Amino acid sequence: MTPEEISVSSLKSFRIGNAQDMAGGSGCTVILCEKGAVAGVDVRGGAPASHETELLHPVNTVDRIHAVVLSGGSAFGLEAAAGVMRFLEGKGVGFPVGPITVPIVCGASLFDLAVGDGRCRPDKAMGYEACRAAYRETAAEGNFGAGTGATVGKWLGTERSMKSGLGIAAVRAGDLIVAAVAAVNAVGDVVDAETGAPLAGLLSADGSRRESSGDALLAGAPPLTTAGANTTLVCVLSNAALTKAQASKTAAMAHNGLARTIRPAHTTMDGDTVFCMTDGTVSASVDLTGYLAAYATAKAINRAVIYAESSYGLKAYRDFLS
Repeated sequence: MTPEEISVSSLKSFRIGNAQDMAGGSGCTVILCEKGAVAGVDVRGGAPASHETELLHPVNTVDRIHAVVLSGGSAFGLEAAAGVMRFLEGKGVGFPVGPITVPIVCGASLFDLAVGDGRCRPDKAMGYEACRAAYRETAAEGNFGAGTGATVGKWLGTERSMKSGLGIAAVRAGDLIVAAVAAVNAVGDVVDAETGAPLAGLLSADGSRRESSGDALLAGAPPLTTAGANTTLVCVLSNAALTKAQASKTAAMAHNGLARTIRPAHTTMDGDTVFCMTDGTVSASVDLTGYLAAYATAKAINRAVIYAESSYGLKAYRDFLS
């Protein structure tokens, strides 16, 4: 038995928006929850670039956040969160502090500076535009948002990598809904979650076929990439009623979706980070929520490469379809 796959629009409390610079090769994706979401995070990669993740620790005071931003641009891209804060403040969303409303915005960035124009990074204006897009259109998958400059299969260098992107998937079990938004920029390869068949990753030296990053590791090939230059970012969304600690546990279980689809995952070259946001409307166990989170994450990662299109001189999954 597998969970029922549905549209992410079934989660009415959340909005997802993209903004990107196609020529520059970078962008950002924002996940909004105006009424506030209980949230958690789990970081497994060795080189994360993140914003306001410490406040998600269960012992810290803030119990709800209003947005998560996934962005390109490496640490420069964290600036997009300021634009999201400005947008939400303008809508009166956040915690009142005297005459000021302070939105709580968390985020993480992936490294895409080697794709397109490395001087193009998500900024305040792009973060603001992603929020506007969340209210006027359905978020596109593939080469959009945080997936604009995403690539996979970089163990032997960017020139042998493939184009990846942004993927979104949602599943239901009874009244419980869990979704995942994934920007996939892994050093490793992406395989089909069900069959293990290769989808995108390391290319042969002549670019004619897909090879295995795992085989390169076993052969002793040193990495031709650097720590922090690769990251898979995920935001899990749910209607489950969870505590902050349970939200972080759900994020931790969602990492199983990375392990099913990315080979290798969680390396010292990656900054893999998973957020979890929940609106707390449905009673559900953390184990079931986490199980569905892993399933949705795996599906979203697969969709990120399936919907990606060749660009910036890089081949994509679709180029190998006969």
